[in-house]
Amino acid sequence: MAFTESNMLPLGTAAPDFSLPDTVSGKTISFNDVATDKATVVMFICNHCPYVIHVNPEIVRVANDYLKKGVGFVAISSNDVKNYPDDSPEKMKILAEKEGYPFPYLYDETQEVARAYDAACTPDFYIFDQNKKLAYRGRLDDSRPNSGTPLTGKDLREALDAVLDGRKPTDRQYPSAGCNIKWKK
Repeated sequence: MAFTESNMLPLGTAAPDFSLPDTVSGKTISFNDVATDKATVVMFICNHCPYVIHVNPEIVRVANDYLKKGVGFVAISSNDVKNYPDDSPEKMKILAEKEGYPFPYLYDETQEVARAYDAACTPDFYIFDQNKKLAYRGRLDDSRPNSGTPLTGKDLREALDAVLDGRKPTDRQYPSAGCNIKWKK
């Protein structure tokens, strides 16, 4: 697991569309299925990454807090499951149910969606505004496994609050960091 930071897709980028299977419901879900007229969060996560395992509780709290405010959420795993079987769709479903994910957990088998978002690591967070333009990309907060820094979701929450208030989030956005996406050879 190579420590990797976000590539920081340019702000203002239009949300790349996708159509992927939800590992929990079995339905095929597109960006428009989860997008709202307020804001939409797209997260690249996986099952086995210690950075994702560390932030899972706060991801669920943020989603539960902001779903009530009309924000759409979706998580996507793009890892190579042949070499990383813990990230298989079957195990994704088990994890989503265990963690209580209140959002779809999609499987990007071809890795085309991760490439379209220029995703580099897990976790990697993107907020799209009401016009489906990228308003924020980067980290949840400054907590890391074994850092002693508590999880707050501060960076993601502040950016969501700005978008919901019709303001532009701060230009000072920090990359997320975690395990690299496990690309197929």
